[in-house]
Amino acid sequence: MYRDFGLLIDGAWRPAADGATLTVHSPATEAVLGTIPAATGADQDAALTAAGRAFPRWAAVPAWERAALLRRTADLLRARAGDLSRLMAAETGKPLAEARGEVMASADQFEWQGEEAKRIYGQTIPGRNPDERLSVIWQPVGPCLALTAWNFPMLLPARKIAAALAAGCSIVTRPASEAPGSCFAIGQALLDAGLPAGVLAILTGPAVPMAERLIRSPVIRKVSLTGSVAVGREVLRIAADDIKKVTMELGGHAPVIVHADADPVAAARKLATTKFRNCGQVCISPSRFYVHRSVLAPFEETFADVARGLVVGDGLDPAVTTGPMIRARAVEGALSLIEDARERGARLLEGGGRPAHLNQGHFLEPTVLADVPDDARIMREEPFAPVAPIAGWDDLDQVIARANSTEFGLAAYVFTDNAALAQRTADALDAGMVGINETLLATAEAPFGGIRQSGFGREGGSLGILDYLVAKYIRHRLAAV
Repeated sequence: MYRDFGLLIDGAWRPAADGATLTVHSPATEAVLGTIPAATGADQDAALTAAGRAFPRWAAVPAWERAALLRRTADLLRARAGDLSRLMAAETGKPLAEARGEVMASADQFEWQGEEAKRIYGQTIPGRNPDERLSVIWQPVGPCLALTAWNFPMLLPARKIAAALAAGCSIVTRPASEAPGSCFAIGQALLDAGLPAGVLAILTGPAVPMAERLIRSPVIRKVSLTGSVAVGREVLRIAADDIKKVTMELGGHAPVIVHADADPVAAARKLATTKFRNCGQVCISPSRFYVHRSVLAPFEETFADVARGLVVGDGLDPAVTTGPMIRARAVEGALSLIEDARERGARLLEGGGRPAHLNQGHFLEPTVLADVPDDARIMREEPFAPVAPIAGWDDLDQVIARANSTEFGLAAYVFTDNAALAQRTADALDAGMVGINETLLATAEAPFGGIRQSGFGREGGSLGILDYLVAKYIRHRLAAV
């Protein structure tokens, strides 16, 4: 599958210096998809050297030229969406329709950030004296490092690469070894669009010790991570030694508050469809459902009906609506959460085990639990699985406190037709993003990111490019002293 790719270093694809490789398996069939290079220290040094050498040249390219290149990249990704969707579905098992949507969303990132490159506005500040000018300009931070996860193997690198390139930065990217092909495809599209050699590097191989080695490199001036809270803490610790700029998009455990006036059937259908997207392996997935008791019964019934109607299997099959989890231990972890919830009194409405008709692959039935108590592990730990825990509520202040009771603060959701109630609830929820009667939050034109243990910094929107820039204040005395 990866014959035309490898390590992207200084504008060329190459194998690892010592020929070492890693094997990539399908999570749906467990078959071998191919092998990818395991970058050596020498490979990493070569990529860093090229990124450092390319940075000043790329930073000097006019914004309009950078924008045109990024737009060409977006057009190429869209034109190749069919092939790229099948590649992504093979690596992750996600349904073809979801994979195609991700390719198109990734293209949007390049188009949007290309336009933002033209709008890096500074400030002019009135001086106290007539012969002086005070101004603030934005400059690219320097060569960057992007560390991304497997669950959205194209969108996550696209957010970081597009913003870095738009800002005038070079960037070294390490995609997840489970699904590297989509990042390779981004690299090829950028090369085909005319990206100069060295501006983008792609390195594959074991995260340890590669990530720490890259973070510590004096070439790298900014690190962007999408990953778990535990990994985020370690990256922050390493980056702190050299005071490097960091953006963190970490875990989430998004609460949903469904008010008494909401349509429980429509809300359940929308939420269930979103919850089981990508087999529940989405950081902003609605994952704790607090439903007003007056509408709890129809909500539960509808949610279970949606789960029952999903078709589980290999995403390359057009009839499949829910693919596999990424690895066997993820399935085991989800089963443990289900068992714990049931031991604490939760009722199983649907699913709860492995699909009987699938004897290979990392599959789990879409699962719905009711009457889930607050002390169940699934109400405190990010499930990252197709498991939906539902609980009832009566008092708004109390349910907001329950919703805010975890360490996470990435996304939250509110369902109500009362505008004042919606605003009050959204304001009270501790999250970087809130959806009101809407569950698809991620879009190129809006900032994406969290608070608390879910990280800091923003990707996308007009704020996304700022994390790849540094402000410089200039005080200019017009007359020589």
